[in-house]
Amino acid sequence: MDATELRALQAPIKDRYKADPAAAMITLKARGTLDDSNVACKVETGRALAVAGLHPATGGTGLELCSGDMLLEALVACAGVTLKAVATALAIPLKSGTVAAEGDLDFRGTLGVAKDAPVGFAEIRLAFTVDTDAPQEQLDQLLKLTERYCVVYQTIRNGPRVAVRLDRA
Repeated sequence: MDATELRALQAPIKDRYKADPAAAMITLKARGTLDDSNVACKVETGRALAVAGLHPATGGTGLELCSGDMLLEALVACAGVTLKAVATALAIPLKSGTVAAEGDLDFRGTLGVAKDAPVGFAEIRLAFTVDTDAPQEQLDQLLKLTERYCVVYQTIRNGPRVAVRLDRA
């Protein structure tokens, strides 16, 4: 897909959202079921069932997916798609590219071993490597716009309001 095709595809969508801002508000959903016999949660992905469990550093077997890894994978996926869409829209030719995310966790926090240890990532690093002949000014713009429009990056960076509840079945 080139920039012209992408613009043609997105133009009616953008026009609709400009005319009717409420149409742009969509609620994405995820659902999981607690495993009956293991410390795990079965997450419905729409394509398959992903089983998340404890990381080996907290007593898990390593056979189930780690939610922290899944968060980083979501960041990589979103950032990669966003970078590719922005490069396409700006007509920046990319021969190839990779996206990598890594994050530092202190598992003492999640295990309740040290009250001063944070629960969650202390730092996340996101890196892109691209093979392109584009000038540095274009690459700077590519990175700036990718950061601006990547949903997962912006969500992690800005921390949205989160509501939690527990209901009885």
